[in-house]
Amino acid sequence: MVERPVPATAPALVLATETGSTLLVPGRDYRVGRDPLSDVVIDDARVSWRHAVLRCAGGRWTVEDQHSTNGTYADGGRVHAWGVGPGSLIRFGSPSDGPCAVLSCPPPSATRRPSSVSAPATTGAFRRPAGVRTLPSHPVRIGRAADNDLVVDDLVVSRRHACLRELPGGGHEIVDLDSHNGTYLNGRPVDRAPVGPGDVVGIGHSAFCLVGDQLQEYVDTGEVSLDVQDLTVAVDHGRRVLLDHVSFPVGHKCLLGVVGPSGAGKSTLLGALTGQRPADHGTVVYDGRDLYRDYAELRQRIALVPQDDILHVQLTVRAALGYAAELRFPQDTRRAERRARVEEVIRELGLEQRAGQHVHSLSGGQRKRVSVALELLTRPSLLFLDEPTSGLDPGMDRSVMHMLRGLADDGRTVVVVTHSVLSLDVCDRLLVLAPGGRVAYYGPPGEALPFFGFDQWPEAFEAFEHDRDRDWAERYRDSPLRRRYVVDAGEQPRLSRSGPVIMLPPPRPRGRVAQLATLVRRYAAALAADRTFLAIMVVLPFVMGAMARALAGSELTRETALNALLVLCVGGVLTGAANAVRELVKERAIYRRERAVGLSRSAYLASKIVVLGAVTVGQAVVLTLVALLGVDLHAPDGRGVLSPSPLVEIAVAVALLAFTAMMLGLVVSALVRREEVTMPLLVLLTLVQVVFCGALLKLDAVPGLEQFAWLAPARWALGAMAATVGLSRLVPGDVTADPLFEHAAGVWLLDTAMLVVLSAVFGFAVSRLLRRHEPTVMRG
Repeated sequence: MVERPVPATAPALVLATETGSTLLVPGRDYRVGRDPLSDVVIDDARVSWRHAVLRCAGGRWTVEDQHSTNGTYADGGRVHAWGVGPGSLIRFGSPSDGPCAVLSCPPPSATRRPSSVSAPATTGAFRRPAGVRTLPSHPVRIGRAADNDLVVDDLVVSRRHACLRELPGGGHEIVDLDSHNGTYLNGRPVDRAPVGPGDVVGIGHSAFCLVGDQLQEYVDTGEVSLDVQDLTVAVDHGRRVLLDHVSFPVGHKCLLGVVGPSGAGKSTLLGALTGQRPADHGTVVYDGRDLYRDYAELRQRIALVPQDDILHVQLTVRAALGYAAELRFPQDTRRAERRARVEEVIRELGLEQRAGQHVHSLSGGQRKRVSVALELLTRPSLLFLDEPTSGLDPGMDRSVMHMLRGLADDGRTVVVVTHSVLSLDVCDRLLVLAPGGRVAYYGPPGEALPFFGFDQWPEAFEAFEHDRDRDWAERYRDSPLRRRYVVDAGEQPRLSRSGPVIMLPPPRPRGRVAQLATLVRRYAAALAADRTFLAIMVVLPFVMGAMARALAGSELTRETALNALLVLCVGGVLTGAANAVRELVKERAIYRRERAVGLSRSAYLASKIVVLGAVTVGQAVVLTLVALLGVDLHAPDGRGVLSPSPLVEIAVAVALLAFTAMMLGLVVSALVRREEVTMPLLVLLTLVQVVFCGALLKLDAVPGLEQFAWLAPARWALGAMAATVGLSRLVPGDVTADPLFEHAAGVWLLDTAMLVVLSAVFGFAVSRLLRRHEPTVMRG
């Protein structure tokens, strides 16, 4: 059979079948077969699962048969590799009446391609067209609302999301309409960009591709696969390797278990697979798409349940999920839509009987179900879990693993990192990492122990740790198991990358005001449900105020004035710092996860400041009134330096002190790694304020001490209160002769202004410290 010639420089082609059209762009392969993950799906019994491949090489298009059962036919004969071009007719499975495909040139308007836009390697999970629309002359509005030209029924899509417009000189452009989750062109976030043939516009779980004058929609159904290619992670300037060329495939609807001894790199691998800590080298292929390159778009389809709970335990299950839905869905989502989705995941996870319970009252297994339910709100395709059975009894361990098995069977790809080996039999595949981050085994769980030559997993882990003479990773690399389950099983294209991994950060979160409102309501609800916090909040100002009142008596005198003001300083510092010193560290896992899915750092910090600030200022006013209401303050002329009431000025100074101490407490909370160390630091913080406030030591004109004391909020608060009552007149002496205690309007304004400045400095410090606890790609 003589091969028909084709042009030396192959153009883009349109492949038309009975189910639709596909634009073929040089530079990638297009798979044809019965497999739903094929680029061109032909659902016919005569067509093999993986039947043929269309590729462009050497300036020409070729169809290659993939050893199909019934063959591929062109020009009336069976072919193995055959040159094709415009006008070619290919049949699959039968030369006479088999399903056919016709190749043609795209329309002239579809051949214009902006040189500044690069096509993606593949449309990945978006392989089966969900709909085809002939483009009208007017702009095409895309969004969730029913009155759009193209309606996308997806809660992560805004009601008015994007618009596809025709350019005056020909071609089209996509314009984002200030959507909540962004519009993406070939994986990159865009506000406005030209769109050419082969470009993929990503909106929510859908993608759109121009084919001639038609707009084809592809939907991510969730049945995605991964191909992990040569992931390598090193620290200490490359001297210590955490992951060493890790490669393995993960099929769709697969439950993959990852096990290994401590220090084998399991958590590092999880960070690399989710994109939160990308590998230094290597690629994660998400259904044909480079996860790192397209991370800004694909992150919305990846869910991660960390080892620590990502829930406010004071809230009920339904309330926790409801607030999460407000943060993750566009602000134009109706309350009824959010509630319906919350109830849907509650039913899916079997939490109907627990929906009204507070999270802290649930068992460990039920809490983990709620964490998973929270992640399922946005219908992710990939679900990753880090030690979900940690601390659970064997029965709960088994229950959680069977829940994950069910989630995979429902159409998701699930990867679980675990120390437990009790329920590995429910997994489809098992990855065993050896020390040094090398693959010691990948394949079915039932073949793992026979491969290692042990009867129990503890024996295998012990051998990994102590049998240094046996290279487990090398043994697996040379085994037929690796060829069967890694090399031959890989379905994804091989993506090459030169140089280190470079990931663009996701677009900055939008709707920060709406986020702030939600965060304020959630935080206030969580604090109101915390009875211990409420008790301390109510009792502390009364106790400290009563102590100051006992010292002050009925009037401030030479003997009582300094001590009374000092107790007010201590009370203000304790009130503010105690409120805040635990609030960031105890929510670190929640913050890290929510930041990865679009939480605004500024909105999160502002919510803490608004709620805690209101509580703290209220406590400070109560403290001052309990301590000094009705006390003769003996201020000069019975007035303050700026107002007729010295009590008001003192209350303002105490409130500013408490607020500044609260900001300092947030600094400590953002700085520490464990909640347990905050209480000793609170005591140390209070002692430092007492020593450097100026009531015990002469600080004025003392080099070193004076400058260090400028950083102590109590120094300026005591100065403002002393200025109000004229402390140097009431209590003569070297300590009270401090210029910051002078009864003058300028001095009082300086003291209070410095408290405001310190609050701003501490706020900036908290914002910078929060960056350390964010996913690497979010630190911008």
